[in-house]
Amino acid sequence: MQNYSDIIIPYHMSSKLKVLQVIPKLGRGGAETGCYDLAHYLHENNCSSYIVTSGGALTQYINKKKVKLIRLPVQSKNPILILINSIILVFIILFLNINIVHARSRAPAWSCLIAAKITKRKFVTTFHGTYNFKSSIKKFYNSVMVRSDLIIAGSNFIFSHIKNNYPEYLKSEKRFLVIFRGINTEYFDPKKIKNSDKMLLKNKWKIEDDKKIILLPGRLTYWKGQEIFLEALGKLKINSPNINFKAIILGDDQGRKVYKKKLLRLVDQYRIINEVIFIDNIELMPIAYEISDVVISSSIEPEAFGRVSVEAQAMQKPIIASNIGGSNETIIDGKTGFLFESGNPNKLSEKIEEILSLSDLTLNGIGAEGRKNVISKFNVEKMCFSTYSEYKKLLN
Repeated sequence: MQNYSDIIIPYHMSSKLKVLQVIPKLGRGGAETGCYDLAHYLHENNCSSYIVTSGGALTQYINKKKVKLIRLPVQSKNPILILINSIILVFIILFLNINIVHARSRAPAWSCLIAAKITKRKFVTTFHGTYNFKSSIKKFYNSVMVRSDLIIAGSNFIFSHIKNNYPEYLKSEKRFLVIFRGINTEYFDPKKIKNSDKMLLKNKWKIEDDKKIILLPGRLTYWKGQEIFLEALGKLKINSPNINFKAIILGDDQGRKVYKKKLLRLVDQYRIINEVIFIDNIELMPIAYEISDVVISSSIEPEAFGRVSVEAQAMQKPIIASNIGGSNETIIDGKTGFLFESGNPNKLSEKIEEILSLSDLTLNGIGAEGRKNVISKFNVEKMCFSTYSEYKKLLN
């Protein structure tokens, strides 16, 4: 009878790095796009790349010849399902001879932790958010993200959050570092956008050419600050009636119907029905940025990284963001974008008015500096290369 230990093929016997990333859903958020980009990068660098997920919009774009997709209900927080997933992951790891297991969210991270311990493989986590807690039980649940061999923080803000809140888990033998998220600067490139595409989108959204377009991207949830944004627009309309604007709130409510109704009531309350439109989603986000005159990130809680701020800079658009969280690291205030006092609609309204009154020469200069900033610090190649290098260090 064959022993269990005989089934395990030690990772050092294979020279080819094999990475299994596990993420709840492969949607269009920062964590998801990072997972997607890294998966394809690994293949291009002669690694075997696998993703375990329950589904999501980005799955249709995965190159199946480069990245193998395995579907499991890893989005579930049900303890029984987490345990079942861990057992299935054990067999996947052994069958595929995986070297690195990389979890990008808490529920699947528990399954990955168990599977990695059983198979004696290296376990990596990326801390994508602050994961707030009000009880010891919730803190214990969150702690799985710092129980890995390699802990990656997506920004210095997240790095500090982990150090301050989970010091008991940061043992000396663990690797703990910041790898900034990156975006694809070839995809987010204003030079790639055709005028015909811009006209088609403006016609689709029924936006007149004489309108100044103010864009707020992000899923509809209270902490993204849509309420602050709408109040700022109401003040802008009263204080600057000469500014002819159209505001686009671009994001899915993800089932938050009550919150969406609240926002619609605020639109009516601030008398900006003709100035505001809600769009659930868009296939090509760079076009939405390109037609905009100014982009807003009005979060009232700290963004772990602030992908909108980085994407807007890459598209050479002026970004106005809350002065909390990751935006403080990605924006050089007054040079590549602008920061305003978080949660203050008056300051946001004043900043929007200020930006919309700037000359084209000034805006072009800010746009050029913004793109330069992103290419040098936050491009996807740098993120992927840094992560790949850490994988190799971990195995060695």
